[in-house]
Amino acid sequence: MPHGGTGYTAGSAQDYDRAHALDVPQLFAFLRATQPEAFKKLALADANDARDINRLKFLARLSAEIGKRGVIDVLRKGVAHGPLHFDLFYGTPSPGNAKAEARHAQNRFSITRQLAYSMDETRRALDLCLFINGLPIATFELKNSLTKQTVEDAVEQYRRDRDPRERLFEFGRCVVHFAVDDSEVRMCTELRGKGSWFLPFNKGCNDGAGNPPNPHGLKTDYLWKEVLTPAGLTNILENYAQIVEEKDPRTGRKKRRQVWPRYHQLGVVRQALADVRAHGAGRRYLIQHSAGSGKSNSIAWLAHQLIGLKRDDQEVFDSVIVVTDRRLLDDQIQTTIKQFMQVGATVGHAERSGDLRKFIEEGKKIIVSTVQKFPFILDEIATEAARPSPSSSTRRTPARAARPRRR
Repeated sequence: MPHGGTGYTAGSAQDYDRAHALDVPQLFAFLRATQPEAFKKLALADANDARDINRLKFLARLSAEIGKRGVIDVLRKGVAHGPLHFDLFYGTPSPGNAKAEARHAQNRFSITRQLAYSMDETRRALDLCLFINGLPIATFELKNSLTKQTVEDAVEQYRRDRDPRERLFEFGRCVVHFAVDDSEVRMCTELRGKGSWFLPFNKGCNDGAGNPPNPHGLKTDYLWKEVLTPAGLTNILENYAQIVEEKDPRTGRKKRRQVWPRYHQLGVVRQALADVRAHGAGRRYLIQHSAGSGKSNSIAWLAHQLIGLKRDDQEVFDSVIVVTDRRLLDDQIQTTIKQFMQVGATVGHAERSGDLRKFIEEGKKIIVSTVQKFPFILDEIATEAARPSPSSSTRRTPARAARPRRR
């Protein structure tokens, strides 16, 4: 049963399979409940016997796929095992879809305390690890002022004591690592020993760093109460978290990077979406981002969620046009959007005025351009808006994302 009304169950450290980095009882309980026929075809003599050959083969297959594709992709798309296919997660159901709602309710969110993760040093343990259906999502090192330790100590513990060669800490196997005390939260998406890069995951306070006072408890309780609720975590995994490929312009070498949204990015995208959902198209917004605060990702996340936004069962926008002020940012946003959209065919790069009509006819949902080209594209918008739609007498207006402004 869910623990304390949070939607989470308490996991057991003894259930954790260190070799495959999986909570096997949680995984098998989910598969048995949601896909009983396929699970039966695994032909496990004893699902609890760690030496069962069919059990070992399946866990090895799943673990290999997580290692290759990353846990985010495996949760989204599932895994094939011989002729069988297994779903590993059921996402947010569309309104009115009772079957999808029932499936979504069967996801198993669990938290395990004092997780002994190491194959070699059995005493090494994480304070907490969060799992979905037995797959690891987030780890935590917790500190508090009573022990005179701070978030800095938690960060140092990750850098010094958490070997990135351990199975759980390999790239992509876990989505994010949190260092937390009673005042601050920091996060890292890839552990690299001393080179692990932790970013703030704070609300900010009086236009500065940190978190505001909380009259109801710890300054950092928003992490549990707002961000990592089952609904909040599901939303992040579906619409924000991603492994992206970046190409070094000098060497041409490709590098994979795991992305998790920062608190301010989640806030700005969710607030904008909520306002459009409430009031529809036509309102204006100014979002100020400081340098290095993740403009490209914020724009990409907002754009790809705006095109799916509905009011009264109708899509609000036919197209979203992203206008940027620098060519470098233009390329960066275009690449980011394509990777987050998963389907590059829905994204077009308008380099000349005629591109807009062409992209709309091709069904491009997101069109990226620079501000220098935009006056010509505005003429195209006027022409398109004046032309009657073949399917109806009215046409919805393309959404324009304001060009990024820096504070």
